Amino acid sequence: MAGNSHNTDWIAVDWGTTNLRVWIIGPNDSPLATLTSQMGMGVLQRDGFEPALMALIEPYLTDAKVVPVICCGMVGSRQGWAEAAYLSVPCMAPDGQSVTAVASGDPRIAVYIVPGVKQVTPPDVMRGEETQIAGFLHDHPDFDGVLCLPGTHTKWVQISAREIVSFQTFMTGELFALLAKQSVLRHSVSEDGFDAGVFDDAVTEAMDRPQLLAARLFGLRAGSLVADLEPAVARSRLSGLLIGAELAGARPYWLGQNVAIIGDGVVAGPYRRGLAAQGVEASVFEVGDVTLTGLTAARNSCKEPMP
Repeated sequence: MAGNSHNTDWIAVDWGTTNLRVWIIGPNDSPLATLTSQMGMGVLQRDGFEPALMALIEPYLTDAKVVPVICCGMVGSRQGWAEAAYLSVPCMAPDGQSVTAVASGDPRIAVYIVPGVKQVTPPDVMRGEETQIAGFLHDHPDFDGVLCLPGTHTKWVQISAREIVSFQTFMTGELFALLAKQSVLRHSVSEDGFDAGVFDDAVTEAMDRPQLLAARLFGLRAGSLVADLEPAVARSRLSGLLIGAELAGARPYWLGQNVAIIGDGVVAGPYRRGLAAQGVEASVFEVGDVTLTGLTAARNSCKEPMP
């Protein structure tokens, strides 16, 4: 039993497809510890969620009280611990007023899941990003513009009067991973490395002629075979081509708008750079901090009394 288990006031959980991140929260919403594992939704069956969580939080629990656990992300999907219904746009970012209570086998925890957000026309969904949006708007209530949330499935979200008005998802991150690791390009693309100039040129090229994306992608393989294209250069070019094509498609969102990016430096940096080349100076906000702020807002606005 951890020495500070009696100081655990509640627990914040960001549960994605590939990773699980947990914050142990003490009095006055102060984080006591941050815990992570690779037990994401993608490797779990429904009966595996509670054991995966307990493996991390057990030392921070005590028989003396029931600890609220506030979750966001894919844990609330159809394949998750329990399905949390979507809110429909336009809507305020979900908070504690719309959480779903989840039955748990351990009496020391009371689990709640924040709902996702859906859009019927055109069809789109988000889970986890809505909590990041809630956290961002908690600290920037007067923001009016567009949020870019880069990742495996990047979201572009229109915000007005504290509402999520519309959004669009691009599978750019997943496409990059598939192409770099499972396509013929795996023979030509390195696992790391970034050439800023090559990236910039590729972004411009893809934005100017996005209809040639598929041809430009095969050019990476051909370049490594006949022109000695270096793997790190190929990786930078692949990133630039895909992000450039995304920026071309997302132009109605960012053109002439106030833009903020929510993400870590590795994924946020290229988007900020690509936007800057189009004359858009976007601010960047760290995804972990924003997510925790959103989960804290949900905890403090829950519709029903928590233990």
